[in-house]
Amino acid sequence: MPIMAARVYHRGKLVRDLGPHEALPEDCDPGDFFWLGLFAPTPEELSSIAKRFGLHPLAVEDALKANQLPKVEVYGDQLFVVARTATLDGEAIHAGETALFLGRHFLVSVRHGSARAHTDVRARLESLPAKLAHGPDYVLYAVLDFIVDGYFPVIDAIEDRMLGVEDRVMDTPLSAADIRHLYKQRHEIIRFQRLVGMMKEVAARLANGDELPAIDPVVRPFFRDVWDHVQRAEYRLAGLRDIAVSVIETNGMLEQQRQGAITRQLAAWAAILAVPTAIAGIYGMNFDYMPELRWPFGYPLIVGGMTAICLTLYWRFKRIGWL
Repeated sequence: MPIMAARVYHRGKLVRDLGPHEALPEDCDPGDFFWLGLFAPTPEELSSIAKRFGLHPLAVEDALKANQLPKVEVYGDQLFVVARTATLDGEAIHAGETALFLGRHFLVSVRHGSARAHTDVRARLESLPAKLAHGPDYVLYAVLDFIVDGYFPVIDAIEDRMLGVEDRVMDTPLSAADIRHLYKQRHEIIRFQRLVGMMKEVAARLANGDELPAIDPVVRPFFRDVWDHVQRAEYRLAGLRDIAVSVIETNGMLEQQRQGAITRQLAAWAAILAVPTAIAGIYGMNFDYMPELRWPFGYPLIVGGMTAICLTLYWRFKRIGWL
Protein backbone atom coordinates (compact mmCIF):
# COMPACT_ATOMS: atom_id res chain seq x y z
CA MET A 1 0.00 0.00 0.00
CA PRO A 2 1.62 3.32 -1.06
CA ILE A 3 0.52 5.12 2.13
CA MET A 4 2.95 7.95 2.78
CA ALA A 5 1.17 8.91 6.02
CA ALA A 6 -1.94 7.74 7.85
CA ARG A 7 -2.72 9.55 11.06
CA VAL A 8 -5.61 10.06 13.42
CA TYR A 9 -6.15 13.44 15.08
CA HIS A 10 -8.40 14.45 17.95
CA ARG A 11 -9.20 18.16 18.32
CA GLY A 12 -6.02 19.14 16.52
CA LYS A 13 -3.66 16.79 18.33
CA LEU A 14 -2.04 13.70 16.89
CA VAL A 15 -3.51 10.55 18.45
CA ARG A 16 -1.45 7.95 16.60
CA ASP A 17 -0.06 6.72 13.31
CA LEU A 18 -1.74 3.88 11.50
CA GLY A 19 0.55 1.08 10.40
CA PRO A 20 1.00 0.31 6.69
CA HIS A 21 -1.10 -2.86 7.00
CA GLU A 22 -3.43 -1.71 9.77
CA ALA A 23 -7.12 -1.44 8.92
CA LEU A 24 -8.67 2.00 9.18
CA PRO A 25 -11.03 2.43 12.12
CA GLU A 26 -14.67 2.18 11.13
CA ASP A 27 -15.87 4.95 13.44
CA CYS A 28 -14.49 8.05 15.07
CA ASP A 29 -15.40 10.58 17.72
CA PRO A 30 -16.90 13.94 16.67
CA GLY A 31 -13.56 15.65 17.21
CA ASP A 32 -11.54 13.03 15.32
CA PHE A 33 -10.44 13.02 11.70
CA PHE A 34 -8.14 10.97 9.51
CA TRP A 35 -5.43 12.33 7.22
CA LEU A 36 -4.20 9.83 4.66
CA GLY A 37 -1.54 10.54 2.09
CA LEU A 38 -1.19 8.19 -0.90
CA PHE A 39 1.36 8.22 -3.69
CA ALA A 40 0.47 6.69 -7.08
CA PRO A 41 -1.80 3.92 -5.74
CA THR A 42 -3.05 1.08 -7.89
CA PRO A 43 -6.79 0.69 -8.49
CA GLU A 44 -6.93 -2.18 -5.98
CA GLU A 45 -5.09 -0.17 -3.33
CA LEU A 46 -7.32 2.88 -3.72
CA SER A 47 -10.45 0.72 -3.84
CA SER A 48 -10.07 -0.35 -0.21
CA ILE A 49 -9.69 3.29 0.87
CA ALA A 50 -12.72 4.25 -1.23
CA LYS A 51 -14.86 1.61 0.46
CA ARG A 52 -13.79 2.74 3.92
CA PHE A 53 -14.69 6.40 3.33
CA GLY A 54 -17.48 5.94 0.81
CA LEU A 55 -15.68 7.77 -1.99
CA HIS A 56 -17.64 8.23 -5.20
CA PRO A 57 -16.54 5.88 -8.01
CA LEU A 58 -16.27 8.70 -10.54
CA ALA A 59 -13.98 10.66 -8.23
CA VAL A 60 -11.88 7.55 -7.60
CA GLU A 61 -11.61 6.99 -11.36
CA ASP A 62 -10.43 10.58 -11.88
CA ALA A 63 -7.89 10.24 -9.07
CA LEU A 64 -6.41 7.14 -10.71
CA LYS A 65 -6.17 8.60 -14.24
CA ALA A 66 -3.87 11.43 -13.12
CA ASN A 67 -4.64 13.51 -16.20
CA GLN A 68 -7.32 15.81 -14.82
CA LEU A 69 -7.40 19.59 -14.97
CA PRO A 70 -7.81 21.56 -11.71
CA LYS A 71 -11.43 21.38 -10.55
CA VAL A 72 -13.83 21.14 -7.61
CA GLU A 73 -16.68 18.62 -7.65
CA VAL A 74 -19.36 17.85 -5.09
CA TYR A 75 -20.38 14.25 -4.39
CA GLY A 76 -23.08 14.26 -1.73
CA ASP A 77 -21.50 15.38 1.54
CA GLN A 78 -17.96 15.11 0.15
CA LEU A 79 -15.71 17.31 -1.96
CA PHE A 80 -13.34 16.16 -4.65
CA VAL A 81 -10.58 18.63 -5.53
CA VAL A 82 -7.90 18.24 -8.20
CA ALA A 83 -4.82 20.49 -8.01
CA ARG A 84 -1.82 20.59 -10.31
CA THR A 85 1.73 20.78 -9.03
CA ALA A 86 4.71 22.14 -10.98
CA THR A 87 8.42 21.30 -11.04
CA LEU A 88 11.13 22.58 -13.36
CA ASP A 89 13.21 19.91 -15.10
CA GLY A 90 15.80 21.57 -17.30
CA GLU A 91 13.86 23.71 -19.75
CA ALA A 92 10.49 22.00 -19.25
CA ILE A 93 7.83 22.50 -16.60
CA HIS A 94 6.45 19.17 -15.48
CA ALA A 95 2.96 19.25 -14.01
CA GLY A 96 2.02 16.68 -11.42
CA GLU A 97 -1.40 16.06 -9.94
CA THR A 98 -2.80 15.87 -6.43
CA ALA A 99 -6.36 14.64 -5.94
CA LEU A 100 -7.98 15.42 -2.59
CA PHE A 101 -11.06 13.78 -1.09
CA LEU A 102 -12.60 15.86 1.69
CA GLY A 103 -15.24 14.68 4.15
CA ARG A 104 -16.33 15.80 7.59
CA HIS A 105 -13.90 13.45 9.29
CA PHE A 106 -11.22 12.74 6.73
CA LEU A 107 -8.89 14.06 4.06
CA VAL A 108 -7.35 11.65 1.56
CA SER A 109 -4.69 12.97 -0.79
CA VAL A 110 -3.53 11.06 -3.86
CA ARG A 111 -0.33 12.32 -5.47
CA HIS A 112 0.89 11.55 -8.99
CA GLY A 113 4.14 12.83 -10.49
CA SER A 114 4.93 15.26 -7.68
CA ALA A 115 8.20 14.85 -5.82
CA ARG A 116 7.14 17.32 -3.10
CA ALA A 117 5.66 15.27 -0.28
CA HIS A 118 3.36 16.81 2.31
CA THR A 119 5.73 16.05 5.18
CA ASP A 120 6.54 19.71 5.83
CA VAL A 121 2.86 20.68 5.79
CA ARG A 122 2.01 17.89 8.19
CA ALA A 123 4.82 18.82 10.59
CA ARG A 124 3.89 22.50 10.54
CA LEU A 125 0.21 21.82 11.23
CA GLU A 126 0.98 19.35 14.00
CA SER A 127 3.02 22.08 15.69
CA LEU A 128 -0.10 24.32 15.58
CA PRO A 129 -2.87 22.22 17.15
CA ALA A 130 -5.19 25.23 17.36
CA LYS A 131 -5.12 25.47 13.55
CA LEU A 132 -5.36 21.74 13.04
CA ALA A 133 -8.37 21.67 15.35
CA HIS A 134 -10.41 23.31 12.55
CA GLY A 135 -10.50 19.89 10.94
CA PRO A 136 -9.78 18.37 7.53
CA ASP A 137 -11.09 21.44 5.67
CA TYR A 138 -8.22 23.45 7.14
CA VAL A 139 -5.82 20.69 6.08
CA LEU A 140 -7.22 21.01 2.56
CA TYR A 141 -6.39 24.72 2.64
CA ALA A 142 -2.86 24.02 3.92
CA VAL A 143 -2.18 21.43 1.20
CA LEU A 144 -3.47 23.72 -1.57
CA ASP A 145 -1.42 26.61 -0.17
CA PHE A 146 1.64 24.34 -0.16
CA ILE A 147 1.02 23.35 -3.78
CA VAL A 148 0.57 26.94 -4.94
CA ASP A 149 3.66 28.11 -3.04
CA GLY A 150 5.59 25.50 -5.00
CA TYR A 151 4.86 27.49 -8.17
CA PHE A 152 7.09 30.39 -7.14
CA PRO A 153 10.49 28.60 -7.19
CA VAL A 154 9.64 27.52 -10.74
CA ILE A 155 8.67 31.07 -11.69
CA ASP A 156 11.81 32.48 -10.03
CA ALA A 157 14.07 30.11 -11.98
CA ILE A 158 12.41 30.97 -15.29
CA GLU A 159 12.53 34.67 -14.47
CA ASP A 160 16.28 34.56 -13.76
CA ARG A 161 16.89 32.89 -17.12
CA MET A 162 14.69 35.31 -19.01
CA LEU A 163 16.28 38.37 -17.40
CA GLY A 164 19.74 36.98 -18.21
CA VAL A 165 18.78 36.61 -21.87
CA GLU A 166 17.23 40.09 -21.82
CA ASP A 167 20.50 41.61 -20.54
CA ARG A 168 22.60 39.65 -23.03
CA VAL A 169 20.57 40.63 -26.07
CA MET A 170 21.65 44.27 -25.70
CA ASP A 171 25.29 43.33 -26.23
CA THR A 172 25.29 40.38 -28.60
CA PRO A 173 22.69 39.13 -31.08
CA LEU A 174 20.84 35.97 -30.12
CA SER A 175 21.77 32.79 -31.90
CA ALA A 176 19.23 30.53 -33.56
CA ALA A 177 19.47 28.20 -30.54
CA ASP A 178 18.70 31.11 -28.19
CA ILE A 179 15.62 32.07 -30.20
CA ARG A 180 14.38 28.46 -30.27
CA HIS A 181 14.90 28.33 -26.51
CA LEU A 182 12.85 31.51 -26.04
CA TYR A 183 9.97 30.18 -28.12
CA LYS A 184 10.04 26.91 -26.19
CA GLN A 185 10.14 28.75 -22.88
CA ARG A 186 7.25 30.95 -23.96
CA HIS A 187 5.25 27.85 -24.83
CA GLU A 188 5.97 26.40 -21.38
CA ILE A 189 4.93 29.66 -19.72
CA ILE A 190 1.64 29.77 -21.64
CA ARG A 191 0.86 26.18 -20.69
CA PHE A 192 1.74 26.84 -17.05
CA GLN A 193 -0.29 30.05 -17.05
CA ARG A 194 -3.33 28.12 -18.26
CA LEU A 195 -3.06 25.68 -15.35
CA VAL A 196 -2.55 28.50 -12.87
CA GLY A 197 -5.68 30.20 -14.17
CA MET A 198 -7.67 27.03 -13.51
CA MET A 199 -6.19 26.79 -10.03
CA LYS A 200 -7.41 30.32 -9.41
CA GLU A 201 -10.93 29.22 -10.30
CA VAL A 202 -10.61 26.32 -7.84
CA ALA A 203 -9.49 28.65 -5.04
CA ALA A 204 -12.26 31.15 -5.87
CA ARG A 205 -14.94 28.48 -5.71
CA LEU A 206 -13.64 27.11 -2.40
CA ALA A 207 -13.56 30.63 -0.96
CA ASN A 208 -16.96 31.76 -2.23
CA GLY A 209 -18.99 28.59 -2.81
CA ASP A 210 -21.48 28.60 0.05
CA GLU A 211 -23.07 25.40 -1.23
CA LEU A 212 -19.90 23.34 -0.80
CA PRO A 213 -20.11 20.63 1.88
CA ALA A 214 -17.46 19.77 4.49
CA ILE A 215 -16.07 23.33 4.60
CA ASP A 216 -16.95 25.38 7.67
CA PRO A 217 -17.61 29.12 7.28
CA VAL A 218 -14.73 29.90 9.63
CA VAL A 219 -12.28 28.14 7.31
CA ARG A 220 -13.62 29.56 4.05
CA PRO A 221 -11.67 32.87 4.28
CA PHE A 222 -8.39 30.95 4.31
CA PHE A 223 -9.00 29.88 0.72
CA ARG A 224 -8.97 33.55 -0.28
CA ASP A 225 -5.30 33.50 0.74
CA VAL A 226 -4.74 30.65 -1.74
CA TRP A 227 -6.57 32.68 -4.39
CA ASP A 228 -4.30 35.66 -3.69
CA HIS A 229 -1.17 33.53 -4.08
CA VAL A 230 -2.44 32.07 -7.35
CA GLN A 231 -3.26 35.59 -8.54
CA ARG A 232 0.32 36.70 -7.90
CA ALA A 233 1.68 33.64 -9.70
CA GLU A 234 -0.55 34.33 -12.71
CA TYR A 235 0.51 38.00 -12.75
CA ARG A 236 4.20 37.08 -12.73
CA LEU A 237 3.71 34.50 -15.49
CA ALA A 238 2.02 37.15 -17.62
CA GLY A 239 5.07 39.37 -17.07
CA LEU A 240 7.44 36.56 -18.10
CA ARG A 241 5.39 35.97 -21.21
CA ASP A 242 5.73 39.66 -22.11
CA ILE A 243 9.48 39.52 -21.45
CA ALA A 244 9.87 36.60 -23.88
CA VAL A 245 8.00 38.51 -26.58
CA SER A 246 9.91 41.76 -25.94
CA VAL A 247 13.29 39.99 -26.04
CA ILE A 248 12.48 38.45 -29.41
CA GLU A 249 11.24 41.79 -30.76
CA THR A 250 14.23 43.69 -29.33
CA ASN A 251 16.64 41.18 -30.85
CA GLY A 252 14.92 41.65 -34.23
CA MET A 253 15.12 45.43 -34.05
CA LEU A 254 18.77 45.38 -32.95
CA GLU A 255 19.58 42.95 -35.74
CA GLN A 256 17.91 45.25 -38.26
CA GLN A 257 19.91 48.15 -36.84
CA ARG A 258 23.18 46.21 -37.15
CA GLN A 259 22.31 45.20 -40.71
CA GLY A 260 21.45 48.81 -41.52
CA ALA A 261 24.79 50.01 -40.16
CA ILE A 262 26.65 47.41 -42.22
CA THR A 263 24.63 48.36 -45.30
CA ARG A 264 25.51 52.05 -44.81
CA GLN A 265 29.19 51.21 -44.43
CA LEU A 266 29.18 49.14 -47.60
CA ALA A 267 27.34 51.90 -49.47
CA ALA A 268 29.82 54.51 -48.24
CA TRP A 269 32.86 52.49 -49.28
CA ALA A 270 31.22 51.68 -52.60
CA ALA A 271 30.68 55.41 -53.23
CA ILE A 272 34.30 56.19 -52.34
CA LEU A 273 35.72 53.45 -54.54
CA ALA A 274 33.40 54.39 -57.39
CA VAL A 275 35.29 57.67 -57.96
CA PRO A 276 38.76 56.23 -58.78
CA THR A 277 37.12 53.33 -60.58
CA ALA A 278 35.17 55.66 -62.85
CA ILE A 279 38.12 57.96 -63.58
CA ALA A 280 40.53 55.07 -64.11
CA GLY A 281 37.98 53.42 -66.37
CA ILE A 282 37.66 56.53 -68.51
CA TYR A 283 41.40 56.99 -68.88
CA GLY A 284 41.82 53.30 -69.54
CA MET A 285 39.99 53.62 -72.88
CA ASN A 286 42.21 53.66 -75.95
CA PHE A 287 41.46 57.17 -77.27
CA ASP A 288 44.09 59.44 -78.76
CA TYR A 289 42.37 62.69 -77.84
CA MET A 290 41.66 62.94 -74.10
CA PRO A 291 42.09 65.89 -71.69
CA GLU A 292 45.63 66.30 -70.41
CA LEU A 293 46.71 63.03 -72.02
CA ARG A 294 50.00 64.46 -73.32
CA TRP A 295 50.59 66.87 -70.42
CA PRO A 296 53.51 65.94 -68.14
CA PHE A 297 51.55 66.79 -64.98
CA GLY A 298 48.36 65.05 -66.12
CA TYR A 299 49.01 61.79 -64.23
CA PRO A 300 49.78 63.33 -60.82
CA LEU A 301 46.87 65.74 -61.30
CA ILE A 302 44.39 62.91 -61.92
CA VAL A 303 45.75 60.81 -59.05
CA GLY A 304 45.68 63.83 -56.73
CA GLY A 305 42.13 64.66 -57.81
CA MET A 306 40.96 61.10 -57.14
CA THR A 307 42.66 61.16 -53.73
CA ALA A 308 41.10 64.50 -52.82
CA ILE A 309 37.61 63.40 -53.86
CA CYS A 310 37.94 60.10 -51.96
CA LEU A 311 39.19 61.85 -48.80
CA THR A 312 36.33 64.36 -49.04
CA LEU A 313 33.76 61.57 -49.35
CA TYR A 314 35.38 59.68 -46.47
CA TRP A 315 35.23 62.77 -44.24
CA ARG A 316 31.62 63.37 -45.20
CA PHE A 317 30.50 59.78 -44.53
CA LYS A 318 32.46 59.76 -41.27
CA ARG A 319 30.73 62.92 -40.15
CA ILE A 320 27.23 61.55 -40.72
CA GLY A 321 28.06 58.27 -39.01
CA TRP A 322 28.14 55.97 -41.99
CA LEU A 323 31.77 54.99 -41.35
